[in-house]
Amino acid sequence: MPTDPRDADRLPFEGMEGPAKRRRSRKDAGPAEPRARAVSTDPARERVRPIPDPVTLHSHGPARVLALCNQKGGVGKTTSTINLGAALAEFGRRVLLVDFDPQGALSVGLGVYPHQLDMTIYNALMERRTTGEDVLLKTGVAGMDLLPSNIDLSAAEVQLVGEVAREQALARVLGPLLPRYDYVLIDCQPSLGLLTINALTAAHGVIVPLECEFFSLRGVALLLDTIEKVQERLNPELRVEGILATMYDARTLHAREVFSRVVDAFGDKVFQTIIARTVRFPETTVAGEPITSWAPQSPGATAYRDLAREVLARS
Repeated sequence: MPTDPRDADRLPFEGMEGPAKRRRSRKDAGPAEPRARAVSTDPARERVRPIPDPVTLHSHGPARVLALCNQKGGVGKTTSTINLGAALAEFGRRVLLVDFDPQGALSVGLGVYPHQLDMTIYNALMERRTTGEDVLLKTGVAGMDLLPSNIDLSAAEVQLVGEVAREQALARVLGPLLPRYDYVLIDCQPSLGLLTINALTAAHGVIVPLECEFFSLRGVALLLDTIEKVQERLNPELRVEGILATMYDARTLHAREVFSRVVDAFGDKVFQTIIARTVRFPETTVAGEPITSWAPQSPGATAYRDLAREVLARS
């Protein structure tokens, strides 16, 4: 039985030695406390099951909207948004990527220079005469388009505060575009502010990239509380699509222990696909391409194709 996810922030500390734990000296009385049982095998490999191949589509739309969200930075949200989108496009789906982070990393990762753009998602949010269609850009991946972003988007969080139905601003922009696509993937900024609330309000599901590292679960409990509030007050259809383990290194006991605890906490919500550490991902950012086209035979490309299969199977 999976542990209550709201207790997830405590899981890494139960039976694991943290850096701040006081070391026992030889003078300490009494026997040493038993350590947690080490995970000797690769728990990710043990969960692998066959994933069905996607069916061929004969028509497109309306899109299912997925927000890739985690308020902790550097966990692979942008990398996963780009490469999951590209893998879905390879399977014949029409995909729209939404860069909803003022840093514009998603746009950069697709070879777009945000500071050179005259119009971005900010204009579609804040200007009545500007639509998502006006901002839309084609990418180098067939079947995948982009709503780009730059630093201007940071002003939207302040300006939207005084707007009526401020949480639905992104949903209003995306609404007219949904019939053209099969999937819309939103790359959220690393915070739980108004922009992220907009993304959750517009989404049908949430994918949570989770780094296999000691403190990773702590912030997820707060994110799940936010998702629950959005479900209750703004978007009853919202659900957690899945937890995606990223930056996984099966060679380290630490990564295996953390992944095991993630599975204990979230059960079948954890995708069986894991994203391992590789130098290929930084290379793709420089190249401005998804890994599926930059290194199509690499383990990273294979992993994101498997993730796309899982997402399609769960939808």
